[in-house]
Amino acid sequence: MNKYSIFFANLIYQSVKFNRSWCAVYSLRFYRTSVKIKWEEGNSNNGNKWTTLEHKGPLFPPEYEPLPNNVTFFYNGNPVKLSLAAEEVATFYAKMLDHEYTTKSSFQENFFTDWREEMTVEEREQIKKLSKCDFTHINKYFLEKSEEKKAMTKEQKQVLKEENNKLTEEYGFCELDGHREKIGNFRVEPPGLFRGRGEHPKMGKLKKRIQPEEITINCSKGSNIPVAPKGHKWRKVQHDNTVTWLASWVENVQGNFKYVMLNPSSKLKGEKDWQKYEVARKLKLKVETIRRQYRDDWKNREMKTRQRGVALYFIDKLALRAGNEKEESETADTVGCCSLRVEHITLHQEKGGQEFMVEFDFLGKDSIRYYNEVPVEGRVFKNLKLFMENKDPEDDLFDRINTTYLNKHLNQSMPGLTAKVFRTFNASTTLQEQLNKLTTADMSLEEKLLSYNRANRAVAILCNHQRAAPKTFEKSMQNLQDKVAQKQQQLDVAKKELKEAKKEHKKGGTERTRKLVEKTESVVKRLEEQLKKLQLQMTDREENKVIALGTSKLNYLDPRISVAWCRKFNVPIEKIYNKTQRDKFAWAIDMTEEDFQF
Repeated sequence: MNKYSIFFANLIYQSVKFNRSWCAVYSLRFYRTSVKIKWEEGNSNNGNKWTTLEHKGPLFPPEYEPLPNNVTFFYNGNPVKLSLAAEEVATFYAKMLDHEYTTKSSFQENFFTDWREEMTVEEREQIKKLSKCDFTHINKYFLEKSEEKKAMTKEQKQVLKEENNKLTEEYGFCELDGHREKIGNFRVEPPGLFRGRGEHPKMGKLKKRIQPEEITINCSKGSNIPVAPKGHKWRKVQHDNTVTWLASWVENVQGNFKYVMLNPSSKLKGEKDWQKYEVARKLKLKVETIRRQYRDDWKNREMKTRQRGVALYFIDKLALRAGNEKEESETADTVGCCSLRVEHITLHQEKGGQEFMVEFDFLGKDSIRYYNEVPVEGRVFKNLKLFMENKDPEDDLFDRINTTYLNKHLNQSMPGLTAKVFRTFNASTTLQEQLNKLTTADMSLEEKLLSYNRANRAVAILCNHQRAAPKTFEKSMQNLQDKVAQKQQQLDVAKKELKEAKKEHKKGGTERTRKLVEKTESVVKRLEEQLKKLQLQMTDREENKVIALGTSKLNYLDPRISVAWCRKFNVPIEKIYNKTQRDKFAWAIDMTEEDFQF
């Protein structure tokens, strides 16, 4: 805490202590304004993120511990002693026997192909079919180990916790420009089987153990370079202060870069978040000009310009991701706006009583299906027909443009503007509009929270943030329904008692009967509030069944909207953001007043 923070905190404390509420309010406002100015002044445009950076490097997972001799793998009914490499991969599959993934053919095929690559020549000769493999003994062993861990005493768990805290203390912090900053994911992911989201074609593939020789370390010149594990060396040590990652490597399944980054609560991360949402807010001032431009583009004589105009219309209206070029053999067949193919859309001159309907059906990010039927403007419909002429289903719909070209054009309209900024802008705008529409000051806390979740859901639907219904959904809903029924029964009894009490009081009113009526009325009111709360919980849970609210809340929604809403309607911020999220958005909590509007 700097000297200014201490000064303002003390001023606020003194104001509250002596009941000077007006002073407390203005002290808070002054403090938040000073925080905002500090963030704006700290926003450097020279590209350098730090001057000095020192850390211990990433923490590697423990080496593989072989199975006990009495835990056996069977093939075709016969025990087989596997080599260590093959045994380790076998344990990955065995641990997932009870999971739905292991019932999927693509998961099984990918696993078996990669597993055979880890086998010796003799093992490959012997083990040829996954259907003849018996992992049940290995599965049972790990289930027993899991139960043993659950049954540990409080003292044993405390020992493990202390050991983990020591590792966090050593590897979980870095020195950045003389300040101790928390690191986010300082552990290298252990080997295992890739799962992916949706029906990912690479599910089941082996995620190999990452070695130090694959890792690039980033730190400042003259700092203590992290020491590689004994017998190993780093792939490379660099001193690049234009990036904020501490270590990086490439994972083998999809060829993506993985990074050890600063914790979301760090100042650098906070600044990056703040800048991202400020760019999205600036778009508000330019968006009508950009919309007029892309509408004009629909009539342009050049096909490339027309395609750009229609693509921007989809990105703006439907919050579609721009899409990136991918090698077909390397990744799932997922697409975005610019990579849509003819087969992904169907045109309907009229459907359901609406003209110019476009039906979208494709796999989006993380292999999540995007299906939507939307009415479009007539000229957009006409252009789409033109773009599809003389093309096969597998041909690109927008064959003259790509994401790079689109973003370059947007950046000319407004510095820093990309297709992704449109997504952030539309998500945050939707949340702000929905909160303004759905919330009133006279609502109960539970009603306000339901309104917030409904506003958040509108964003999640816009951004196609879906999830599978939780396995425990039906059971939890049944439990809630039982509670509602029980509470309704209690309320019915209480109302009956109230009716009798009023009847008795009317006959011959006494102090006793008056108090009985008041007491029973109080019970009825309390039970009605409790019943309403349970019913709101049921509604909220049902509406959230297949919608993932977390993604948009953490990545696309300006947190200042939520903080201002909480302050305006007296909703505890803890009801919206958990501890980790409050740390991530500390900058927004510090600087935001209740009158903030995105």
